Formats: sequence, C-alpha cells, structure tokens
Amino acid sequence: MSRDVLLFIAVFVASAVEGVEAVTIVLAAGITRGWRSAWTGVATALLVLAAIVAALGPALTALPINVLRLVVGGLLLVFGLQWLRKAILRASGFKALHDEEAIFAEEVAELRAAGAEQPGIDPFGFTVSFKGVLLEGLEVAFIVITFGSNQHNVGLAVLAALAAVLVVVVAGAAAHAPLSRVPENTLKYVVGVMLTSFGIFWGAEGAGAHWPAGDAAIPAIIGFTLATSLGLVAVLRRRHARLAGLVVGDDPLIALVIALALAITAVIAGSGAAAWWVMPAAVLAVLTFSVLRASPRGPPKGDPNS
Repeated sequence: MSRDVLLFIAVFVASAVEGVEAVTIVLAAGITRGWRSAWTGVATALLVLAAIVAALGPALTALPINVLRLVVGGLLLVFGLQWLRKAILRASGFKALHDEEAIFAEEVAELRAAGAEQPGIDPFGFTVSFKGVLLEGLEVAFIVITFGSNQHNVGLAVLAALAAVLVVVVAGAAAHAPLSRVPENTLKYVVGVMLTSFGIFWGAEGAGAHWPAGDAAIPAIIGFTLATSLGLVAVLRRRHARLAGLVVGDDPLIALVIALALAITAVIAGSGAAAWWVMPAAVLAVLTFSVLRASPRGPPKGDPNS
C-alpha cells in the first residue's frame, strides 16, 4: 500500500470522526434554535478556519524537512496515543462508549433550556454552532496541515478531508438526526492507530533514525500498533470482568515520554547507531503503562473487603 493511499485513508477517517461530532452539534442547534442561526455560525466558523489554515500552512511548509517530521511526528504521537488509549479503554469496558444519539439528546436539552428562540440571528444557536464547527474543524485542519505538509501533498490531504466532511454532511442531512449508526467508536480506534503509527515513523525520521525498509516500514508499524492495542484490550477485558467503574481523562505522562524518546532517538542516531527501534519501544511501554494504570486491578466484584 503506497504512502499516498495511507495518507488519504488516515485523513479521511480522522476527518469523518470530527465531522460526525460537528454535524451532531449543528443539527441540535438548527432543530432547537433555528437553521438561520445555525448556518450563520457554521459559515463564520469556516471563515475563521480558512484564515487559520492559510496562516499555518505556509509556516509549516517553510520548516526544514527533518524539523517538520520531528515536530509533526511528536504531535501526532501525543494526540494519537491519547486517542488510542481512550479507544482501548472503551473497547475493554473501562470507559463509556461514545454515543452520538445520547450527545444529540443532551445538546437539544441544553439548547431548549436556554429559553425561547430569539428573532433574527439567535445568539445561543449561533454560538453553539460556531463553537462546535470551529473546535472540530481545528482538529481536522491540524491533521490536514501536518499530514499534508509532511508528505508534501497538502492537496491530497485536503481532498480526503473534504470527501469525509461531504459524506458525513450528506448522511446527516438525509437522516436529519444524529449519525448514531456510524461506527464512531471503531473509527476513533482506527484513527488512534493511524496517528500513532505515522507519529512513530515521522518522529523517528525527524530525530535522525533510518527505517530498515524505508517507506515500506509504515504498514509494519501500523500492524505493530494494532497488535499492541488489541493485546491490551484482551488483557483489560479480563480485568474488567472483576471490576466496576469507568475511567476518563488524558494522561500527561504520554507527552513527557514521547519527548524523552525523541531525544534519545536523536542521541543514538547522532552516534551512528541504529535508532529506529526507540520510538516503537517507547510507544509500547507508555501505552501499556498508561492503560494498565487507568484500569487498576482492585478487588473482585462482591469481595466483602472491597
């Protein structure tokens, strides 16, 4: 599988996930506060996003390629590992599954509780739509800019993001309801695997390491990341059978370990030794430690000493 195909798939899936969340928010705002206000908020958010992308895109592409790979790889690892960590905890039962239908109902209840719709542009409906599209759009923009700039193919990344958003918007308009049938939890899992894998590859390259098989190492890294995560899901599922309770939140330790691993990779690569193995080992270690720490063994259910 070529690097361009992997780039398109990664950007498409990640953008689709963010698109589902944005469409859910806009639908709730439009139904409860009026479509004029909702669409005005969407249009304003898109203009702000366009300005941000126009400013950040050239700045990233002006960086030397190794610096760009180091920065992008590190950021992708930090974000990707947080996504993957949550996906593992969801798949194993330690974190509640993401439910767009429940989120839609919650958004609708909050919007209706804000009072009667205002004539003209409803400030509350506008703000909710603007904020939802801007926040989810910023994540899409980050993925598009980082992936596209690093691969010197921003056009393909933009095309993948637009295709994903178009598919989600058409599906949302047709259903006129939350996209609860979209397997978003699975998509989030896939995105976590892809972001982490590309982060390992680019981060190591940016730190000066050379992969033994060059670009052909990417599918192997994806397989390694997927196998690691599935192994952790299996371990945590057995542990969850004895425990109750949910775990939420990010783990700040991940960013610290990734920064340290990139520094170690640079030192080893600078000495002339093979350093490509450092990032996969660091990801394996920090991901395993993080998810196991987030799912303590505890006493079995029904233990009188609990």
